[in-house]
Amino acid sequence: MKKGKKYREAVKLVDRDKTYEPAEALELVKKTATANFDETVEIHIRLGVDSRHADQQVRGAVVLPHGTGQSRRVLVFAKGAQADEATAAGADFVGAEDMVDKIQKENWFDFDVVIATPDLMGLVGRLGRVLGPKGLMPNPKSGTVTMDVGKAVEEAKAGKIEYRLDKQNIIHCAIGKVSFEVEQLLDNYNTLMEAVIKAKPVASKGQYIK
Repeated sequence: MKKGKKYREAVKLVDRDKTYEPAEALELVKKTATANFDETVEIHIRLGVDSRHADQQVRGAVVLPHGTGQSRRVLVFAKGAQADEATAAGADFVGAEDMVDKIQKENWFDFDVVIATPDLMGLVGRLGRVLGPKGLMPNPKSGTVTMDVGKAVEEAKAGKIEYRLDKQNIIHCAIGKVSFEVEQLLDNYNTLMEAVIKAKPVASKGQYIK
């Protein structure tokens, strides 16, 4: 497939034999962005762990100081005071059995983050087969199973992201948009890296960040 002129010009700026420092790499990302829209900047971190072992899993969540540049639709499973709190905090959808029915019967997935109070996880568990593969299942480790739903909603809206290993022991995360300043992208990058390093499993041996 023939590549366009913008792509060919961008490739010339990249030295494939060079290891770039984060700030320099992020500057290059901005220079080589060729799309006619605000492209997402992603980071992919290969770790020296084996995700097949339960004691070497790396998973968590972190609030990026400058957000991701993406608006996130938040669904909260809660009742009573917690439901009111979620609505006040800006949740896009709040409910319980009605939300489960909507997802099951209408194949509805117009949301990006799911938060639930602990007492409703039995209900949400019915959706495990559909939410799990999409990475949407609430989890205590990521702060999405909590009674403090107001805080969880605010963090999700502010740019909280989840990170977890894939089967190749790589973490994939968006850290902003090419329209961000390099300093903003670097702040987000450093915040994510600090969180991943702190999450190093005790069972991990040898070089952790590849």
